[in-house]
Amino acid sequence: MANDETPVRFGIIGCAEIARKMSRAINLSPNSTIYAIAIYMPLPTSFHLHWAILVAEKKKHLLLEKPTALNVSELDKIIEACERNGVQFMDASMWYHHPRTAKMKEFILILNSLDKSKHSSSYSPGPEFLENNIRVKPDLDALGALGDAGWYCIGAILWAMNQNLPTTVTALPTVARNSAGVILTCSASLYWEKEETVATFYCSFVSHETMDLKVYGSNGTFYLYDFIIPMDENSASFSFTFGAKFVDRHIGWNVKPQAVEVNSKLPQEAAMIQEFSRLVKAIEVSKSKPESKWPHSSRVTQLVLDAVNKSIDLGFQPVHM
Repeated sequence: MANDETPVRFGIIGCAEIARKMSRAINLSPNSTIYAIAIYMPLPTSFHLHWAILVAEKKKHLLLEKPTALNVSELDKIIEACERNGVQFMDASMWYHHPRTAKMKEFILILNSLDKSKHSSSYSPGPEFLENNIRVKPDLDALGALGDAGWYCIGAILWAMNQNLPTTVTALPTVARNSAGVILTCSASLYWEKEETVATFYCSFVSHETMDLKVYGSNGTFYLYDFIIPMDENSASFSFTFGAKFVDRHIGWNVKPQAVEVNSKLPQEAAMIQEFSRLVKAIEVSKSKPESKWPHSSRVTQLVLDAVNKSIDLGFQPVHM
């Protein structure tokens, strides 16, 4: 019988490079071990629907790599299978689980109303990647940079907006594709009519490494340059400015940005494994229900991603949510 001391046992389906990182994370997490019970799935996105449903039907809890599916219709089938079989679903967006993220949410409340946010996720892995990586193959990961890098930006935007969907989503006319039609670069604007808030993001496989997140509110701003993968495994920071004004004759500012440092006992991927394992143990030992916030977070992210794709197909026309 499982008990509170028994580690959650993970199996991995797929041999993606990130499986090496996650294997380490599973071993670092104090309540998990590599075995073959709970499933982490770093397969190409085109394979998710088939294998994720099989995993759920075998009553295995599912930690699914992002993007979760090719579209929200596929994701709904995966989530439904997990719900029907009483297993936990979570996508493997690691940054949610870093303690810095919780601290940033506290500062968002201080900002009062959010006016604008800007996000970027880009990297330039070189010609070998652009020629042969699964992320640029339409039969494996047809969403390209939008699914791989843009997923983080959309997720961060919705996180800042408490998972509320925007009123409209509009892709911007900056799309670049490879010869197979897979997106290499794109950007979009999201607008919330009631809150009068706008968010923009840029994602790319051909630009220098960026992981920026900037949030502007009526009372202050905060920003960081490494929101997806912290520059330091053991600590992470962000800069915060509150109540900034120009001094007399506009010769300077009355305050300077403050650095907020957040230490982490575990790498963020191990913290994610620890949280996923905690939820699994609660289901298996305490008969708790699966935590619903994680499939909901994935679903709203997928909905916006789909809307960006649709806007591109419509010639960069707004898509109403």
